[in-house]
Amino acid sequence: MPQTLHVERHFTSSEFVRDVVIGMADGLTVPFALAAGLSGAVQLTSIIVTAGLAEVAAGSIAMGLGGYLAARSDAEHYVSEKKREWHEVEMMPGEELAEVADLFREYGLSDDAIAPILSAFEANPKGWVDFMMKYELGLEEPDPKRALNSAATIAGAYIVGGLIPLAPYMLWKNPSQALVGSVAVTLTALLIFGYVKGRFTGTKPVRSALQTTLIGGLAASAAFLIAKMFS
Repeated sequence: MPQTLHVERHFTSSEFVRDVVIGMADGLTVPFALAAGLSGAVQLTSIIVTAGLAEVAAGSIAMGLGGYLAARSDAEHYVSEKKREWHEVEMMPGEELAEVADLFREYGLSDDAIAPILSAFEANPKGWVDFMMKYELGLEEPDPKRALNSAATIAGAYIVGGLIPLAPYMLWKNPSQALVGSVAVTLTALLIFGYVKGRFTGTKPVRSALQTTLIGGLAASAAFLIAKMFS
């Protein structure tokens, strides 16, 4: 009887998706709220566009730098922890072997089944350290390019997201008309973005779409009302 070839499909770009989500979510929400707030206070779309573009520029740099520093911090933490594991394997092998045994006992393995694994690790210190890093500490070795890639992805996503709510202000000179257009395109973008985010992250796409749109809408509404109140 022919057997069906088993092919596993797993999504492996979680870090990239996370960076896109961080950049796009803030890019859509913050400039949208700023433009909506200014619409309640000024009557020139040129001022709104100028302020919005300045915010997008500053925000993308700040967000990108934050992503870079976070990734660098993760890499430095990994190196530090790996040095500590090497020290423990070399100076306290008995305690480390006991920790390995405890890890495998959690999966129901008997001491007789664990013994050859411990012997194999003693003969392969590098594999032993790599195992402890991943399964004891839960740390994966970071990609050396991770910091720069993260910074570029977050900043780029922020710029793309930020230009969407500003586009209507570039097309219409009347702030009220531009605001209506900005609300329409931004809420649509938030719906689409939230849905796609839900598909990639494994959450319910419709719920993700509604939550993302609600948060963006509330932020813009609050900014608009505050600006109206003090204008």
